Amino acid sequence: MDTPPRPAFDPELKAGLAVVGGMFPPTITPDLIGFMRTSYASPPVEGTLRDRRITRVDREVPGHRGDPVTISVLTPHGTSGRRPGVLFVHSGGLVFGDRFSGIDLVLDWVQHLGAVLVTVEYRRAPEHPEPFPREDVYAALEWTASHAGQLGIATDRLLVCGASSGGGLAAGLALAARDRGGPALCGQVLDYPMLDDRGTTPSTHQFDGVGVWDRVSNETGWTALLGEARGGPDVSPYAAPARATDLAGLPPAFIDVGSAEVFRDEAIDYATGLWRAGSSAELHVWSGAFHACDVFAPHTAVARQMIRARDAWVERVLAD
Repeated sequence: MDTPPRPAFDPELKAGLAVVGGMFPPTITPDLIGFMRTSYASPPVEGTLRDRRITRVDREVPGHRGDPVTISVLTPHGTSGRRPGVLFVHSGGLVFGDRFSGIDLVLDWVQHLGAVLVTVEYRRAPEHPEPFPREDVYAALEWTASHAGQLGIATDRLLVCGASSGGGLAAGLALAARDRGGPALCGQVLDYPMLDDRGTTPSTHQFDGVGVWDRVSNETGWTALLGEARGGPDVSPYAAPARATDLAGLPPAFIDVGSAEVFRDEAIDYATGLWRAGSSAELHVWSGAFHACDVFAPHTAVARQMIRARDAWVERVLAD
């Protein structure tokens, strides 16, 4: 079948794709998961934090079924009183990445906005399929809220943030917290989120073998999580939030996505669903942007605009 026509990549971003491909091939098949766990592993966090006025404490907390999972708590130096809190959910297609993957993009929220950031080492598929990843993340949220006093977090300013698969987990977390009467969230940041296991949107089919995270990669991640249930009728909306039929009563959302990536249409559809349900959402569709270009090409004009818009929204929400 011919590839359907697709939006062009931004010229500055297109030039950077050749460099990105050495670490992140466009198509990730199951046999490449081990490679991705090595190539996409975050650099030593000590170096990332070296020039930051941030204190890091690692802890083990109960995850799904009470099994221990590791979290890191990042706290700004020289602050006192109740501060905003952020639960950070890392990217990696549900199968790779670690709790520090992409964290450099949110460290300004700690250093300059005074937030306490909790990042969780949720267990990854396929070794730990549905519901392990999402329930590990939910357990980390409950732990954070129940220890808010100890952490110095104001419980009315608790935000969840995630990118790619982390964005999907963050959206599912907001749904679960609403439905279970769990911790209240003041906002959800969903960066180019991985929301829909069915793979039926036009943008899913426009990006085959090109860019970052194509249609086959998406099938690899969802199949690792869901197995034979992928695309069928019995997938939980907490795992694949695009399946949720009720988006009312959710915290305000910031959603951004590139026009030149597989997640474009599901992100737009999710924002539309939030609006139709009376929930608040701010949506940015970045022209010519490939998936996670703010991570892989942060020097480019489009990526810098993405980061500024996201930071500005977070500053407004956490200041309320």
